[in-house]
Amino acid sequence: MRVLVIGSGGREHALAWKIAQSPLLTKLFIAPGNGGTGSVAENLAVDVTDHAAVVALCRQHQIDFVVVGPDAQVVAGLGDDVRAAGFTCFCPSKAAGQLEGSKGFTKALCDEMDIPTAAYGRFNNEASALAYLYTQGAPIVIKADGLAAGKGVTVAMTVEEAEEAIIDCFSGAFGESGAEVVIEEFMEGEEVSLFVLCDGSNILPLTTAQDHKRAFDGDTGPNTGGMGAYSPAPVMTRDIYDETIDRVIWPTVRGLAARGTPYQGVLYAGLMLTEDGPKLVEYNARFGDPETQVMMMRMQSDLLPLLHAVATGTLAGHDVAWKDQFALTVILATEGYPGSYGKGSVITGVQAVNAEHTHVFHAGTRRDGDKLLAWGGRVLNVTALGDSVREAQQRAYAGVDAIDWPEGFCRRDIGWREIARSR
Repeated sequence: MRVLVIGSGGREHALAWKIAQSPLLTKLFIAPGNGGTGSVAENLAVDVTDHAAVVALCRQHQIDFVVVGPDAQVVAGLGDDVRAAGFTCFCPSKAAGQLEGSKGFTKALCDEMDIPTAAYGRFNNEASALAYLYTQGAPIVIKADGLAAGKGVTVAMTVEEAEEAIIDCFSGAFGESGAEVVIEEFMEGEEVSLFVLCDGSNILPLTTAQDHKRAFDGDTGPNTGGMGAYSPAPVMTRDIYDETIDRVIWPTVRGLAARGTPYQGVLYAGLMLTEDGPKLVEYNARFGDPETQVMMMRMQSDLLPLLHAVATGTLAGHDVAWKDQFALTVILATEGYPGSYGKGSVITGVQAVNAEHTHVFHAGTRRDGDKLLAWGGRVLNVTALGDSVREAQQRAYAGVDAIDWPEGFCRRDIGWREIARSR
């Protein structure tokens, strides 16, 4: 099978790394890829926002199967355009991708299907949003309705902070994504993520993970696209897992199918474990980043036939096996992220980190001859396996410390919640 992975981040490097291990694979391409993906696939230069160019690439390289990684391309309908051109594609439809593309869409589906989630209001102008805020008070959560690279959510602990977030949205800080705002109640609890494959009518639950969104240690600083993660997340017990499948996942699948927009892809449910049970925080319509990195390290099964079964509606009867270990990833980011940051600093020592239990997935990197350059905000994902979260953490940070990159930074406490529990 000739496979094309779309994307350039750590998620896509991890997917390509896992797909490359499949005996079903004859040739693997990634477009556009990054400074590390060339070790497992052939990088193809293309503007992935130009769907006609992507289709032309598929024809040129006689692609059998396309795997779309980034959320922006899911929401933009790349999967629909690739399928319309006659290629099999792992990517939800544009209609079903509204689960991620519009928080208001997801909230309306929750209302319709009685899916447990935070109470909310939905607003298309600043005045009504502020009026609602003043009736609710703080803490409260302000969300830009559309995609905002993981940065459109503000957990405001004061009314003043919430005011600023609302004003930012309606003043264009997130472009069209902030033209509508969802304001949610602040839910007490611990966040966890559950990943499920769905072919439109059948589901195959994958595993759990816990992300670390804040930029700095102790869950402080601004929200980011994610500074690290570990999997599985033991805080999600079997009872909570079963309740989530029954009350969140299945109603979503059935609700979308009943609307005539069946969901075919990976459902990434962000959950809050509250005193009243698990509640949906939000859906993502693609694999997580950095959760994919830890999931692929743990997965024993061949990923490629699972993705293909989702895309062809033949998921029934498939299963998935996992290593009986934890995986943990630490993000190395450029100083200044998630704000403004420089590009072009030189990174050394990466290749020596890759070993039996540890692997570095690239995100914002570029090659300049023999040099590896930082070319983004989140740059490297140092990922390790261990028999405990603590052991995986120790191995990951040993890898981090072996990399020479003065312009980079990372959190030093990834996995802290589970490590504290285990003590």
